[in-house]
Amino acid sequence: MNVAVFGAAGWVGRAVLANFAGRHTVRAFDRSPQAWDKYDELDGAWDGEKRYGDMADFDAVDAAIEGCDGVVHLAAYFGYENTPEYDTQPFLVNVKGLWNVLESARRRGVTRVVHMGSCMVEHPAGLFFNAEVRSPEGTLYGISKRLQEEMCRQFHDAFQSRIIVFRPCSIVDSRLKVNRDFSPAGDPAGTGWVCRHDLAEGCHLALENESVDFAVLHTAGNPAAEAHCNVRLSKELLGLEYRGQL
Repeated sequence: MNVAVFGAAGWVGRAVLANFAGRHTVRAFDRSPQAWDKYDELDGAWDGEKRYGDMADFDAVDAAIEGCDGVVHLAAYFGYENTPEYDTQPFLVNVKGLWNVLESARRRGVTRVVHMGSCMVEHPAGLFFNAEVRSPEGTLYGISKRLQEEMCRQFHDAFQSRIIVFRPCSIVDSRLKVNRDFSPAGDPAGTGWVCRHDLAEGCHLALENESVDFAVLHTAGNPAAEAHCNVRLSKELLGLEYRGQL
């Protein structure tokens, strides 16, 4: 399958590129050549097709999707350290950027979009997280991720776009036992972690899946997470096996 991967140079993106090698033909999109520098030492150089641009620029996003059968959307702006009232990037990258992806994919008849969302695993009120229970986050990043999820729902409802949304929490590399900032991975008893390589395999399985038109799936590597969220569905619907261990 010809696949456009947005946010390809990032923490999950690099795992996706490794996973897709020999399985999919990838067009990698990120903001600049410098975006690759952060994980080159960890993951090595990647020599496939690369495109650069602003996620908020529809023409740049649309050009990257041209000729593709599937899309994996991983691009995200965190901005935790910035003052929210002065920071427009979460809206431009996370919200406008995803709209660009979904609208371009719709116009071009892309058969599958995979979107990497975000969600806590344990609800603070003790509710079980199914696809209909939203995460009660109030940060600018958290709210923009909720808006992303609703946008995916709306594109499916309005246009029958075939979309699978993943809801990871803390994304680690269980093979190297590190977080995305290279710090040691957290407490193995925690329920919120998932290995980036398992997420990459999930992206592959979601692209290949022909029976699911729309789904919102929690992803977590700790078996204890099944008591708190619908992670079991990722196993049942996609056949995803969580191989990462902390």
